[in-house]
Amino acid sequence: MISSSRFHLCLFLFTTSILSSHAIDTLNTSQIVSDNRDDILISSNGAFALGFFSPGSSSNRYVGIWYNKIEAKTVVWVANRDDPLPDRSGTLRVIQPGRLLLLNATNATIWSPNISSSAQTPVARLLDSGNLVVTDANDENNFIWQSFDYPTDNFLPGMKLGKNFVTGHEVYIASAKNNDDPATGGFTYHCDPTGYPQTVIKEGASVRFKTGPWNGVRFSGSQNLVKNTIFSFGVVINKDEVYYHYDLLNDSVYMRFTLSESGVGQRWLWSYQTRNWILYLTIPTDNCDIYKVCGAYGICNTKTTPDCSCLNKFEPSDPQGWDGGDFSNGCIRRTPLNCKDDYGFLKYSGVKLPDTERSWSNASMSLEECKVACSKNCSCTAYATLDISNGEHGCLLWFGDLVDMREISPGQDIYVRMAKSELDSGSRKKVILIVTLSVVMGILVLGLSLLLYCQKRKKQNHQWQESERLKHIHMDTYPSESHEELELPMYELSTIIKATDDFAVSNKLGEGGFGPVYKGVLEGQEIAVKRLSRSSLQGQDEFKNEVICIAKLQHRNLVRLLGCCIQGEERILLYEYMTNKSLDLILFDQVKKKMLDWPRRFNIINGIARGLMYLHQDSRLRVIHRDLKASNILLDSDMIPKISDFGLARTFGGNETGANTSRVVGTYGYMSPEYAVDGMFSVKSDVFSFGVLVLEIISGKRNRGFTLVDHRHNLLGHAWMLYKEERSLEIVDSCVEYSSYLSQIERSIHVGLLCVQEKTEERPNMSSVVLMLNNDGMLPEAKHPGFFTGRDIIRNETSHSSNTASSGNAMTISLLEAR
Repeated sequence: MISSSRFHLCLFLFTTSILSSHAIDTLNTSQIVSDNRDDILISSNGAFALGFFSPGSSSNRYVGIWYNKIEAKTVVWVANRDDPLPDRSGTLRVIQPGRLLLLNATNATIWSPNISSSAQTPVARLLDSGNLVVTDANDENNFIWQSFDYPTDNFLPGMKLGKNFVTGHEVYIASAKNNDDPATGGFTYHCDPTGYPQTVIKEGASVRFKTGPWNGVRFSGSQNLVKNTIFSFGVVINKDEVYYHYDLLNDSVYMRFTLSESGVGQRWLWSYQTRNWILYLTIPTDNCDIYKVCGAYGICNTKTTPDCSCLNKFEPSDPQGWDGGDFSNGCIRRTPLNCKDDYGFLKYSGVKLPDTERSWSNASMSLEECKVACSKNCSCTAYATLDISNGEHGCLLWFGDLVDMREISPGQDIYVRMAKSELDSGSRKKVILIVTLSVVMGILVLGLSLLLYCQKRKKQNHQWQESERLKHIHMDTYPSESHEELELPMYELSTIIKATDDFAVSNKLGEGGFGPVYKGVLEGQEIAVKRLSRSSLQGQDEFKNEVICIAKLQHRNLVRLLGCCIQGEERILLYEYMTNKSLDLILFDQVKKKMLDWPRRFNIINGIARGLMYLHQDSRLRVIHRDLKASNILLDSDMIPKISDFGLARTFGGNETGANTSRVVGTYGYMSPEYAVDGMFSVKSDVFSFGVLVLEIISGKRNRGFTLVDHRHNLLGHAWMLYKEERSLEIVDSCVEYSSYLSQIERSIHVGLLCVQEKTEERPNMSSVVLMLNNDGMLPEAKHPGFFTGRDIIRNETSHSSNTASSGNAMTISLLEAR
């Protein structure tokens, strides 16, 4: 006879069924998800899975949701992020009246969310959106609880990031501690409804970044959040709730927004081509995105030196601190404001609107009514249009000091309350103009008389100045970083000598225009040591450029600068060592090129594209490389490409994207027509060079020196002719097996040809290139490339490939225009 206790146990085991081997998306009260059986739930379309996992190298166990169709497990939600299980004894179940329970081996509750309502027949279901919901089996649209209301560090399409004023519940994401520990980290990302809605990144209670208020089209300060064909976005504002959301326009696309452990917001897009996540954009983007970096009534502009200045008609409240690079005290009105006296409003254009924490809004007012409303309240400091989505309408008022402004394009107009005397624009302006012109003329005359003297003195002091300035590596020297230290480690020459065995010939990796490069070992780490040659004509400038451009740039597709040495006449830079050296040494070697199958070549193309997109769009400095070529692409042990050699690069701020020069530098075969001929360079010059690289990587042949017996076209011309004849695949390197990748290769050739089009305006930008390479949408027709035919500009160009000699790619050259 079965005892009562054993009977109940058997009954429990009978009624609590095992999840069947075929995928299910629903868990009822008679089922469990068990870790020791590797049970999982899978959403009905197969996009998401729920089960137990261990992050990184940790042995702790968690319940999470991840993308089911992506090989590399990408977890987007963790139930028990702060309460890990030490072993695989965990089980997940749903019980009446609708609670989820995560139990350990002793049936103690490890995690269980609170619920505010109940269900007679509760079930937990994993939806196709990645949302885990608890509902009543008889009323599936009534959610008792949902994971989208309690996200971890991922903001997914369909989520509502914001606050419900009825329940008081706020939905926000919080960073993880690290890759091995998903516990709640120190950073959070919110849609803040205080005042007028804007998104905010916080470190604890301290604000690090604000996007500026929602203007009906985008957040006022979000330069990269624009209308696109991949996802839609918006902010919903009503009496019950305020939230920010985004939704995918194509069900086949995977996208997520994450908050990294260091507090950086990152939007990721899945590439079906590379089988990797592509970083689409980041926030904050640059120094001007730092919250209140310029203080009250200060305005930030990365194109100026320093970044911070006062609004027109304002002056620093702490001139001494301002001169020393401390802008935190901001600015004050040049003429004090008294509400009882005459006053008016001064218009400032092209700005990110200030922090709206202390603001008021009305959606139905006109701009003129908005002005009147602000005029009637002495505490109102400024007003602006609320919504620009359909013309301009609505009213937004600010109270108190205006903070967190920056110059931006496209920007908005704001009207700031000023003393009436600051608004006069008649004869006073004319007098000021005459005086200003007189002063300018005087300065010009004085400047001409001092020019020769200054040039002579500059030449005499140049070497000493460079040594001292580089020795300190301070932002007074490199103004684009707004008086912050570069924090670049400095090493003694004796340390470098020891690391390279006194620059032994056996350690020499190669040599370029800058000087020789040696392999070394420093503190147990392999490094590459670039030593400025004393005979180098451009070495000093290149050395400074390398420090300015990449000391603070961090991206997996950029070579990492580890430190430098400045001692006497020595100028030395230390880099991470790249096991596979430069791309050209493999790509153009008839034996080594066989290491590069198509997946590796495509990953290299994508990595270079992502690195360039970061330089052009997402880095703290906008960087134009100007010498992108195969020998400046280094490959690590996993063949991940790293863009290197920033000696000829130019940095820009804000929305500046190009310039012209009388000193053309670069490498024949990679230079764009407008740059080589007219000295005009821009981000599109780099795009041209990238297009050349794409075609070289696919074909395994150099653009320069490429010849066929039946014509004298260079590689670009040959690829263009084959494209027009729909024979593009004939350009593919003969050692590449490509039958499984036909569409991907044809698409890559097409994108390469789009990048080398003759007219700059017809070339795509790098963010578009990344999207075109990794999606299957229609591509525009490629047009005539620049430098269609072969040219014999440098006939003695040679190719050499060895471990110790210089790269066989074209030498970097400088062309000086005659006076």
